[in-house]
Amino acid sequence: MATTYAVLSEGLEKRYGAVHALPGLDLAVARGSVCGLLGPNGAGKTTAVRLLTTLLRPDGGSARIAGHDLVREAAAVRRRIGVTGQYASVDGDLTGRENLRLFARLHRVRGPAERAAELLERFGLTEAADRTASTYSGGMRRRLDLAASVVRRPEVLFLDEPTTGLDPAGRNRMWDAVRELKADGTTVLLTTQYLEEADQLADDIALMDRGRVAHTGSPAHLKALVGRYAEVVVAEPDALVRAAAVLDRLTGGEPAFDHDRGAVGVVTTDPTLTLPRLVRELDARDVPLLDASLRQPTLDDVYLRLTGQLAEGKELVA
Repeated sequence: MATTYAVLSEGLEKRYGAVHALPGLDLAVARGSVCGLLGPNGAGKTTAVRLLTTLLRPDGGSARIAGHDLVREAAAVRRRIGVTGQYASVDGDLTGRENLRLFARLHRVRGPAERAAELLERFGLTEAADRTASTYSGGMRRRLDLAASVVRRPEVLFLDEPTTGLDPAGRNRMWDAVRELKADGTTVLLTTQYLEEADQLADDIALMDRGRVAHTGSPAHLKALVGRYAEVVVAEPDALVRAAAVLDRLTGGEPAFDHDRGAVGVVTTDPTLTLPRLVRELDARDVPLLDASLRQPTLDDVYLRLTGQLAEGKELVA
């Protein structure tokens, strides 16, 4: 099992006095994959990352990172991981090239100058290589920080909200860099506030709640779990009730009204429901339509729905 998973934790615990911040984390991240760690504030994501990167010592449970025991072989774990946090760790008084050479020397990488030049090219920083990092834009500093994290080619890379505060162009450059690292075989554990980011990058998602992984699956699996969203926009306000009745009969779901738009929608997990069938049923009930749609949920829909169910103490079933 240790050879299959780059990150494997079982019942990992962390307490802060009377607060049980992590009461039992079970997490499995396949080698060479990107796993998105998602959850509301206070779910335990940051504590989990600090434990898995040896910054904190667990109070219970066990974990293996790149095949090594998190506690007994902490030094070996640190030699095999890279960490990029929310804030750049590079020295603003040094140039980009000097920063990467310094990191290469600290990690005893052979040919530090050559490795620095390689990374500057890979992360699109060659033209700015001899400028001080303090003159870099936010996106450039994030890319330099990521380059510093992979200077010794880690087996597992932990990215803690790496694109927070970046503009769309900077975010896209970071996404491209993560995809390249995965293509090279690096395992990535990503925490992020951007649901689109997880949708774009993650092979699997672990949804955390109150210090535990409440649900896991690929983005497609989680979307299928939530179901599709059927929405009808009517031409006459009086037709909203009839439209809602049709949706209720077809799906068994609870319709939600948007009176300002003259719309009513419902979530359905019925794979047989089609848009033509929906339109025919509405027409049979003399519902005057402006629009009708049947769409797959976004990861934002999934996140809001599943975290809402968790808050209400409901079971999540596949």
